Amino acid sequence: MVRIPGIDSHSAIAPPDIASIALTVGTAVLWFGALQLTGSRDHRFIGLGATEYKRVARATLSVYGSLALCSYAFDLRVPRQYVLLMMPVGLVALLLSRFLWRRWLHLRRSSGEMMTRVLAVGDQRTVNDLVRDLRRAPMSGYVVVGACVPAGTDCSSVDIPIAGDLAHVVSTVQRIDADAVAVTASGAFGADDVRRLGWELEDTTAELMLAPALTNIAGPRIHTQPVAGLPLIHVARPTYHAANQLLKRSLDLLLAVLLLILLLPVFVVTAIAIKVGSAGPVFFRQVRAGLGGSTFRILKFRSMVPDAELRLTETEYRARDAGNEVMFKVRNDPRVTAVGRFIRRYSIDELPQLLNVIAGSMSLVGPRPPLMREIELYGADARRRLLVKPGMTGLWQVSGRSDLTWDDTVRLDMYYIENWSLTVDLVILWKTAKAVLAPEGAY
Repeated sequence: MVRIPGIDSHSAIAPPDIASIALTVGTAVLWFGALQLTGSRDHRFIGLGATEYKRVARATLSVYGSLALCSYAFDLRVPRQYVLLMMPVGLVALLLSRFLWRRWLHLRRSSGEMMTRVLAVGDQRTVNDLVRDLRRAPMSGYVVVGACVPAGTDCSSVDIPIAGDLAHVVSTVQRIDADAVAVTASGAFGADDVRRLGWELEDTTAELMLAPALTNIAGPRIHTQPVAGLPLIHVARPTYHAANQLLKRSLDLLLAVLLLILLLPVFVVTAIAIKVGSAGPVFFRQVRAGLGGSTFRILKFRSMVPDAELRLTETEYRARDAGNEVMFKVRNDPRVTAVGRFIRRYSIDELPQLLNVIAGSMSLVGPRPPLMREIELYGADARRRLLVKPGMTGLWQVSGRSDLTWDDTVRLDMYYIENWSLTVDLVILWKTAKAVLAPEGAY
């Protein structure tokens, strides 16, 4: 008879004792309380961003860390499986449940349900800016339902119904049943006005929000410090310099080599399909702009006819996509082969760029690698895209791909450059995998 050391048939089926039940219940109560105290259920963070997940992880680690410390300090003889097994299993299960609930919430918000009704307060320009920014992020759960602007304002260019003026904000909140008031950065509504508005809103259920003129700057770079009663907002420098470049390069090398090994069968099958499908080379090489505007040759699987470059002038007379005056992109390009349409749809044509990543001319995540002639059309903002290496994927890839306008592409690239972090790269890589499997906007 084979016996596992430390476990016999009697102990394996013995019911848990009172102490074990009490420990389990007590741990669950502490865990629930920690989740509540850390604000992991705060409606401001549920459904968007990583803050919700971070607070769940912080609460879990605090409970089990305290449990382990108390067990050691007071010799409580807490079973090791509570820390070594229950903590990781419980944390993963809780994060998964939060993820599933988030997907359900996004589905409801996509149909206009479970939204926070916002009253925008400010002048014509700042209210329009706020409306435009919130419309870009419908999953955040905010929808502007009205605006209060200075009396006498020409409302013809305000992109939202005007519900009142700046002297009647609170009555407007009650009349349109707003859940929040967002005061924009405007000289028309000063600090004293904001303070009085906060007092008046205490008798309502609406919360007060301030929308400073700090667009496209992520939360980790913003720190608020009260000085003489004035909340000064400190904006940290972007993190794409110094040691972070070495960290990003290490991640690029590790993942690129691993992906190249795993995807080798895909390389072989694709190369054979291209050769059989049309005459010409398997790979396509083209000069692109890299870090600082330096040139390199990008490598892709050939998805067009061999003389595609010679036929470019002819194709340019076709209608360009609206909003893409800088990048040349044409839906249903006649130069794309049958095999090319398939590999473009699933971004297989981009896979040889793993060799560019290993060589150091590209990164896994970054702005789209531009053509040299596109750089000549860049404005001052767009030229900041050259501060980092171009990437195989980026925010543009997971936010619409070729369906994006040029302005949206620049805005997303600027946000990425200004707010880079290792976590951001990992999130983009994860979203890229999902975007490739559901390849809308790829052509």
